[in-house]
Amino acid sequence: MRKVLLAALLLAALCALPAAQVALRAQSAAAQPAPAPEPGAPPAGAAPAATPTDGAPAANRWQFEDEEEDTPTWGQIVRSQWLDLAGFGAFTALALVSFFRKSVKLKYVTFGVCVLYLGFMKSQLISIVNVFALLDWNLPIFRYSLAWYLLAVFTVVATVLWGRLYCGRMCAFGALTQLMDRIVPPRWRRELPDHLDRKVLNLKYVVLAGAIVYFLVTRDRLIYRYIEPFWMFSFHGSTVMWIGLGVLLTATVFVRNLYCRYLCPVGAALGILSNLTVFRIKRWKECNTCKICQKACEWGAIRGPKIVKSECVRCDDCERLYHDTKKCPHHLILIRREDILRRRQQQESGIRNQVSGLS
Repeated sequence: MRKVLLAALLLAALCALPAAQVALRAQSAAAQPAPAPEPGAPPAGAAPAATPTDGAPAANRWQFEDEEEDTPTWGQIVRSQWLDLAGFGAFTALALVSFFRKSVKLKYVTFGVCVLYLGFMKSQLISIVNVFALLDWNLPIFRYSLAWYLLAVFTVVATVLWGRLYCGRMCAFGALTQLMDRIVPPRWRRELPDHLDRKVLNLKYVVLAGAIVYFLVTRDRLIYRYIEPFWMFSFHGSTVMWIGLGVLLTATVFVRNLYCRYLCPVGAALGILSNLTVFRIKRWKECNTCKICQKACEWGAIRGPKIVKSECVRCDDCERLYHDTKKCPHHLILIRREDILRRRQQQESGIRNQVSGLS
């Protein structure tokens, strides 16, 4: 029951547009001192005196504007955001095609587009700031943020349907580290022992809980800059932050997907939400003893015959092995069994031919 309640909270949180910049601007404006009144001006809050003006209408005495700003129609709003909506739609289609086709080439093409488009061009990523926005009830105006709301809603729906698809296909930082892993020589990698890996995987949940508690106490959203490296795509960071990012990326060279697996609070939130998912990756009965998929999994999501939904990012590696007739023991056993039966049939047929020839 606790997981369901927490997942429901995160479901609503991830639909919220990060309102950090809006809140900061509001706080900055509130912190600025009011301009000093001019000599002879009435005190603040006092009603202005009605000074008569010859021939002037009453409305002009109060300096009211004659025309009010027109509210844009939905058609105007959509037209003003059509480029973002089209770009997001095209990228989502690419991500889904690469996912359902189980194509390695398309997956890495998706990573490249994700880094360039959602990362450097748009800087749109799901962030811990979304959780802060919900807790502070500082939500954006929907009509002016259509593309981001589509990203957030798609992330939640895809997580419920298939698991952490966002982490495995649509997170620009995750895509960047997976592209790095593709380039880095395998001999450089260092894997944590299984018992230690399973313990360290829980660290991201500690980061998520700590960030939420810190925000509830201080109302300081800027903590996200020190627990998420996503700011790198907008190039807005201090010297200390850039040094920390360099250390993180260097460590990622040796321990692949380091941040995503062990430190990401968004990954932890989506991991909790993925416990509600309806997806199930198919397994053979031979998976009870076979370790091929477990060794191939880069995310520590396979433990014997079990796939841990909260850690699986739908990378497709085990699903391709599932259908690989040259590597999967299930298919090799079937092929071997069919070969044995064929040979027996050939032997029995030869014996029958010999017997019939003698008779």
